[in-house]
Amino acid sequence: MVHRGVATLSMCLALCFLLLSHYDQQFFLVHFYESVIYLAIVLMLFYFEDRWAYMLGILAPAAWLVLFTAIGGMTDILRQISLVARFQRPDFAAHFLAAITLVLAIAMIVVCGYRWRREFAGLKQGWSTFLVCLGVVVVYYGAMVIWILKWPRAVA
Repeated sequence: MVHRGVATLSMCLALCFLLLSHYDQQFFLVHFYESVIYLAIVLMLFYFEDRWAYMLGILAPAAWLVLFTAIGGMTDILRQISLVARFQRPDFAAHFLAAITLVLAIAMIVVCGYRWRREFAGLKQGWSTFLVCLGVVVVYYGAMVIWILKWPRAVA
C-alpha cells in the first residue's frame, strides 16, 4: 500500500524548489531541475513502484543535503531561523524557503526510511534497489554539479 504522506512530502519538496526558482531567479533552472526528481517519486508512487520511490525518497534529499552543506548554505539558513525565532522578518526569502526545504527533506528521509524498513526490510531486493537508486541520484546530481561548474564566471 502506497503511503500518501510520502507523496505529500514529495510534492511539498517539489513545490519548495519551484518557489525557490521564483525567489532565487539566477538559479531558476537549477531549482527547477531539483524539483523534477520529487515529481518522479510521486509518479512512481502513482504506478505502485513504492520500493523505488521510498529508496529515492531517502537518497535524493540526503544528496541534496550533502550538496547544500558543501556549498555553505547552512550558515544562511541558521541566520534566517534565528531571525524568525526572535520574531523578526527574514532578510532573504530564498534562504527562509531553503530552511523550510531543509526541514521537509529531513522529514522525507525519516518517513521513507520508516516505510522502507516496515515494508521491504529483509527482502533480497534491498541492496539492488539501493545501488540502482544510488546510481540514479549520483548521475542526477552529478549532472547538475557539472552543469553549474560549466557556467561562465562573472568578471569583476
